[in-house]
Amino acid sequence: MSTDLSLPPLRPPHSAPVVFGAGAAIGVLGGMIGLGGAEFRLPLLIGLFGFAALSAVILNKAMSLVVVLVALPARLAAVPAAEVAARWPVAVNLLAGSLLGAWAGASWAVRMRSTTLYKVLAALMVLMAAALVLTHTATLDTVNLPLWAQIPAGVVAGFGIGVVAAIMGVAGGELLIPTIVLLFGEDIKTAGSLSLLVSLPTMLVAFARYSRDGSFAVLGANLRFTAVMAAGSVTGAVLGGLLLGVFPDLVLIPALAVILLVSAVKLARH
Repeated sequence: MSTDLSLPPLRPPHSAPVVFGAGAAIGVLGGMIGLGGAEFRLPLLIGLFGFAALSAVILNKAMSLVVVLVALPARLAAVPAAEVAARWPVAVNLLAGSLLGAWAGASWAVRMRSTTLYKVLAALMVLMAAALVLTHTATLDTVNLPLWAQIPAGVVAGFGIGVVAAIMGVAGGELLIPTIVLLFGEDIKTAGSLSLLVSLPTMLVAFARYSRDGSFAVLGANLRFTAVMAAGSVTGAVLGGLLLGVFPDLVLIPALAVILLVSAVKLARH
């Protein structure tokens, strides 16, 4: 059982427009780089809205799940479903590890002391910043592993991604997309669709594990807050998608990476 017992927000409730606007801002940031933005939402839940670490992770996971469910049909419309279905071995390979990783990560998160969880989250924010820069500024070449090595590598990578996604309450696309490109040689667009197919069941497993812990009550106690921010996130993601390519990556990506690093420092000192 977690020592994180501060289920309600530590600060007075915020108005619906503020919550919606915060969610929309996060959605725009994520949408401009083709992601959901959950990695930016987590420090906002802790810093601005005053949720304790584990409570923020659970709320972030719930909102990420909503965003993925909305994004999946739109993504499948952009990439033919038959094309994605033909790559089912890639999804199955990663899921073999990510489902176990999601359960393990959520189990570890609910058992961590709050002070430890803040530090772990800070370290993972740095990892996300590095993954963001790598994915959007470097040319990703396939590793070209033989099949006997590719399959276990996919399982191990999936496990690690599942752990990170569960602990942070994110979908994990920031890590899944470069993994799919590097290990399996898929193009970025197809990798984005496959990442959603892997993310959804992985998130459901983590969500199921969190539901077994007393801290999950934070979701019921803040259902309206979660719904409003999730609606803002979806709206912002759509707007951010329309702005995709408006700002050059050489400006946008370093700026977003700096935001993640600053957030990591604040979480580590929380």
